[in-house]
Amino acid sequence: MISYAITDPSTLNFNNLSSDLKRFAQKADMILYRDKDSDNYKSNAKIFMAEARKYKFDKILLHQSIDLACLYTADGVHLTSSQIDLIEKAKFFKLFTIVSTHTLSEVKEAERLGADMITFSPIFKTPNKEEPKGLEVLKEIVSRVSIPVIALGGILTKEQIEDCERVGAKGFASIRYFAQ
Repeated sequence: MISYAITDPSTLNFNNLSSDLKRFAQKADMILYRDKDSDNYKSNAKIFMAEARKYKFDKILLHQSIDLACLYTADGVHLTSSQIDLIEKAKFFKLFTIVSTHTLSEVKEAERLGADMITFSPIFKTPNKEEPKGLEVLKEIVSRVSIPVIALGGILTKEQIEDCERVGAKGFASIRYFAQ
C-alpha cells in the first residue's frame, strides 16, 4: 500500500523543515510539496527539494507546476483535475504524473492521457470538501481503470487505510494523517 504525504502550511513549516520531513519520512513512501497560497512557492520548492532528497522517499513531487518540477528535478508533478490536459506535457518531460480526480470521466481521461497514477477524492468526510464518495464508489473506480488509484480525503486512521486497500486502492494520500 503506497503512502503519499501531501504537505500544506499546517503540516510543513520551513523553520522546522528537516524535522518535519523526518516525521513525514517515517510514514510516507511519496511526498508532495503543496502550498496553494504561498507567494514564495518557487523559492520554497527549491529548498524543499534539496532537503527532501536527504530522506528515502520513493518519489518527491511538486504541485501543479511542470516547469518547477523540471527545474528542480523533482521525480514528478501532481496536477489538479483542471490540469488534466497537461498530462502529455508532463510525460514529455518524463515526469511521474499524478492527477487529482473526482469523477469517473476525469479518471478515464487521466488514464487515457497517460497519467501514472490518480488520486480519487474525497473518500471520507473532509473539511471544506464536497460530500464523501465512500468506499463503494472507490471500489467501482478501481475496477474501471488499470492505473493505480490512490484514495484521498479524510483518511486519518489505520482502519480507513485498510478499508481503502480492501476495496482495491493501491495507496492512500492524506494531509492530516501525516501530521500526527
